[in-house]
Amino acid sequence: MKKMKWSFMLALALAIPLFSQTELSSRDKIRQARDLSRRGPEGIPQLSPLLQDPDVEVRREAVRALVNIGTQHSLDPLTAACADNDSEIQIFAADGLVNFYLPGYVESGLSGTLRRAGSAITARWARDESREVVDPDVPVRPEIITALGRITSGGSSMASRANAARAAGILRGNAALPDLFEALRSKDDRLIFEGLIAIQKLRDPSAGPRVTFLLRDLDEKVQRAAIETVGLLRTAEAVQDLERVLSDTRSRNVRREAMTALGRIATPDLRALFLRHLSDGDTELRAAAAEGLGRIGKSEDLPMVRRAFEEERRNAARLAQAFGAAALGDVDMSEFAPLRYLVNSLNQRAWRDVAIPYLSELSIQQPVRAALYPVITPGTRDEKTGISYALSASGAADAVEPLEALMRDPDPTVGTEAVRALRILRSRLR
Repeated sequence: MKKMKWSFMLALALAIPLFSQTELSSRDKIRQARDLSRRGPEGIPQLSPLLQDPDVEVRREAVRALVNIGTQHSLDPLTAACADNDSEIQIFAADGLVNFYLPGYVESGLSGTLRRAGSAITARWARDESREVVDPDVPVRPEIITALGRITSGGSSMASRANAARAAGILRGNAALPDLFEALRSKDDRLIFEGLIAIQKLRDPSAGPRVTFLLRDLDEKVQRAAIETVGLLRTAEAVQDLERVLSDTRSRNVRREAMTALGRIATPDLRALFLRHLSDGDTELRAAAAEGLGRIGKSEDLPMVRRAFEEERRNAARLAQAFGAAALGDVDMSEFAPLRYLVNSLNQRAWRDVAIPYLSELSIQQPVRAALYPVITPGTRDEKTGISYALSASGAADAVEPLEALMRDPDPTVGTEAVRALRILRSRLR
């Protein structure tokens, strides 16, 4: 009898916490979620059940708490939260997932601008676009990309869909491409724009032809993003459309974007177009023409591109002409040479982000790498870090040794960047 009584009391004691939990009011659960947020990772097991609560306010507070905790242990419940039918929860979950891979992202993400006035929710894009992207060797869980893709193509609001598209691009989520293509077919300009920027980041050339229908979009912002996308993806199928845009548009910005895209695609039949524009009165058209000639790679064009470089007075065009000359074989590193000019530009904050992509593309060529290696050791900090980044994109085994040497540089900033560059390079050598 005593044994039965003890068993009954034990069962009752175990049942009380469960009974009490079900009896908590929504206000109590919200307070509980906030308290668990302050506890850190140890609070996650108790937060996860709150994501299934019938009260949307409880679920919202639970997902906010998980974002605040922000460790790897939050990834599973945040991925699950992406399936919620509430737009606010979808936005917070997506931003929280990106924040794990890019710490600090939530401060500038869409979730950071969410405001509530009664039952109405407003959000604004703190930045018109995001050029952030994780390093190419960062492993992102495939289930996270799947969850973001589902929001992109079928989220509860256009805001949550656009936000998820941005997240998929930042995390290099190639598996979300079908969802991004579907986003391009929507009628929402923001969603289309974010889909295009995400596709740019994925760098999948097969995506280019799926974008060409937007090259004449009535929204100039979308049109320019589409033009930039086919350029970055080197979409040869877009050349004729781009040439028509170049000749028909009344917008100077669209015209510049079209010429830049053609300069990136650089099919041999465009050579005459580039030669005509090499001395154009528009700086950006001159720059695009020089890039295009460099990428086409006809050595007989080098004297003209080199002369344009020597006579140019505008930095934007001069950097492009330096790239073109180096791409055509001028790898001299004397004081006033084009390749040296690109390296020197790494020291200028205004032009560093222009010079690095040029050097990254050029570093694929072995003669360029051979010209850069001797100038690394005596270079400035900015030159060393910039060249390190460029070499990481080369995919060349001979770049390993110079980067290993930079890892031992007495400047810790240089050493850190060399470690990162070597890690990326080795991921491409596998």
